[in-house]
Amino acid sequence: MIDRYTRPEMGQIWDPAAQYASWLEVELAAAEAMAELGTIPQEVLPELRQARPPDPDRVEEIESRTGHDVIAFLEAMEEQIGPSARYLHLGLTSSDVLDTSLALRCVKASGLLLAGCDRLVDLFKQRAIEFHDQPMVGRTHGIHAEPITLGVKFLRYYEEFVRARERLERAREIIRFGQTSGAVGVYGTVDPRVEELVCEKLDLEVEPVASQVVPRDRHAEFLSHIAIVAASVENVALEIRGLQRTEVREIEEPFRKGQKGSSVMPHKRNPIKCENLVGLARLVRAYAITGFENVALWHERDISHSSVERVAISDACILLDFMMHRLHRVIAGLHIYPEAMARNLELTNGLVFSSRVLEMMMEAGAARTDAYRIVQRASMQCWSTREPLKEVLLADAQVRALLDEADLDRAFDMGDTLARVGKIFARVLGDSYRESHAAEDSGANGG
Repeated sequence: MIDRYTRPEMGQIWDPAAQYASWLEVELAAAEAMAELGTIPQEVLPELRQARPPDPDRVEEIESRTGHDVIAFLEAMEEQIGPSARYLHLGLTSSDVLDTSLALRCVKASGLLLAGCDRLVDLFKQRAIEFHDQPMVGRTHGIHAEPITLGVKFLRYYEEFVRARERLERAREIIRFGQTSGAVGVYGTVDPRVEELVCEKLDLEVEPVASQVVPRDRHAEFLSHIAIVAASVENVALEIRGLQRTEVREIEEPFRKGQKGSSVMPHKRNPIKCENLVGLARLVRAYAITGFENVALWHERDISHSSVERVAISDACILLDFMMHRLHRVIAGLHIYPEAMARNLELTNGLVFSSRVLEMMMEAGAARTDAYRIVQRASMQCWSTREPLKEVLLADAQVRALLDEADLDRAFDMGDTLARVGKIFARVLGDSYRESHAAEDSGANGG
């Protein structure tokens, strides 16, 4: 991945030096296991443990001659260690090292992704509570529907990222499998007990049946979970873009001092951060598709998956890490305009309360078909003439036969419309929300 989208801590997991360090970690675990089982002499372990990961440039130099990356790595280790290097990779095949070390790096990357997701979960919860009572118009098909609160919108994202965390946990667990089963996976040259010890030392699970490689449905699922979380980031970013449109401008992503929006239009404040997130989500999804393509391999193995995974897995992790970090900065620094929300709620002259009038008419005895026809007729008049819906309804004899002015006042009351929002918060946030909200109410009553 290019430096522009690579945060240092995540990038360090996937750089060549870290790759060779993880290969050496697997090789040393295997040597230690063999020493414990008496396959190799115990006295060589101190010498092997003193070894350091090889210089990536030296490995690349050797690979240019050998055409094989693991052999190049082993030759570089032999140059450093000397004759005792023959006890590394004993009975193993390349995939034993590659797949097991890939699992190690995926687990580490998952830990960073989980930490980033936790920060977003906490932030969405904080912002949901902060804007619990801030009315705004809800939209379906891009058209004004009924009032909601900004807090409910943030609460929806909070709940979505709670699920995102569960997906990342699942991703970590599905990829946490190593193997040292030798060529074609039947332990022809290595004791199965070595595999058990290696995975125990590396805090990995043993792949139950490897075909020389860990089955690639695991990696496909890993990438799929990452792609779904990226789609959740996109979901939030796309909403901010929509609410930042000039005609709406209820919410705006941060625009720092000195930032420029256009090379020719000095007035522009574009949602570039959110547009960036939407674009990167497309790339992460594409990597998930490559994961699906990697599941089917010839017979016990081929290496058609290898070239893909050198790019797809690292890039997907790096991108999602960047995306969650950027989204956190956007949400933390949002410009929020309650006055625009109030203005937009009034834009359709009360049409956002039409369903409450419909329900009240039915409660008063009208058949649904009749009530719908009457309220729709009034609503279409409101659309055409821009008369307030409430006034149109007050002048309609069929409405007044069922509802008086007090009924209509209640139908158009914002507080009454949003009175049950607290139940959504209580359902999602549980006892902690109920207790804190009860304390706030008690303090307000006492004051």
